[in-house]
Amino acid sequence: LALYNNLSALPMGKALFSKSLCLKAPYFASIKPLISELRPGYGEVKIRRRRPVLNHLGTVHAIAMCNMAELAGGTMTDVSIPLTHRWIPKGMEVEYLKKAETDLTAVATAELPSQWPKAGNFIANVDILDTQGQAVARMAITMWVSEKARRQQTA
Repeated sequence: LALYNNLSALPMGKALFSKSLCLKAPYFASIKPLISELRPGYGEVKIRRRRPVLNHLGTVHAIAMCNMAELAGGTMTDVSIPLTHRWIPKGMEVEYLKKAETDLTAVATAELPSQWPKAGNFIANVDILDTQGQAVARMAITMWVSEKARRQQTA
């Protein structure tokens, strides 16, 4: 989160942060995401409607939307959990609401517990919005959050 906040203050800082994240997790580069907002309990990822993310109907492909939802939910989870914990996606419920015919924004939100358990499920809710602010898809991503091993906590 500190890196995001520091880079965000610079010209093209959000783009630089987004590209470096794609170096760490290369699959996300396929959608060319821009992480536009990030804080505990909230994250936004934007993608442009461009040929590589389209399906045979000329709309944004369902899996491109799932990809951006996982990135938004994952980065939001990462900055929300304590440094003593780690996370991994466990499952995703997906609901497609209408054709995705424009650039898109994934908005991830979650209710943060007042105290984190040693381990448990954490739900990242993600709405995929078109340029008019209309929801085109909705996802609920279950993240398994658990304490890191003691040796990982000091690293």
